[in-house]
Amino acid sequence: MQKFEINPFDLSINPHYLFDRQSLLLAAGDYSAGDFNEMTIGWGSIGTMWNKPFVEVVVRPTRFTYGFMEDYEDFTVSAFPQEFKKTLSFLGARSGRDGNKLAETNLTAIASQKVKSPSFEEAELTIECRTIYSSDFDPTRFVDPEIELRYPEKDYHRVYYGEIVAILGTEKFVLTM
Repeated sequence: MQKFEINPFDLSINPHYLFDRQSLLLAAGDYSAGDFNEMTIGWGSIGTMWNKPFVEVVVRPTRFTYGFMEDYEDFTVSAFPQEFKKTLSFLGARSGRDGNKLAETNLTAIASQKVKSPSFEEAELTIECRTIYSSDFDPTRFVDPEIELRYPEKDYHRVYYGEIVAILGTEKFVLTM
């Protein structure tokens, strides 16, 4: 699969589909040191904040990846073709605390272009991000009472904003005029 560098202004996606239907793989850590973890995510956003292109992801403090998000200054978000849906489900259901779950899949971690966190050879889209902001969700600020139902364990997410520093993807993600 041929991939291209994509300018954030030329990225063509349906963000709700990516997060809600396709799912994404969040990876954080240091690929070259072999110190990283990945997890499937379904909540987040892509847009512009503080005049910078960004990806926003959320991670619960109970997740193994949380420590990597805290200890390292960058992360990647990757989308895969539909044939990897079972693999992403597997990665979302297993914890890296229990061993190298990536080794049990058909995915290949590779070095990213501009960040230390890994990318994946099989991804059709990878967005490399440098963390620029994080904050814990404050349940006293939930306006919709249904949101609290998502937190029966009171393990509220930490939100991370990452400035997009590189995008690599197939031509289906390139805006054409």
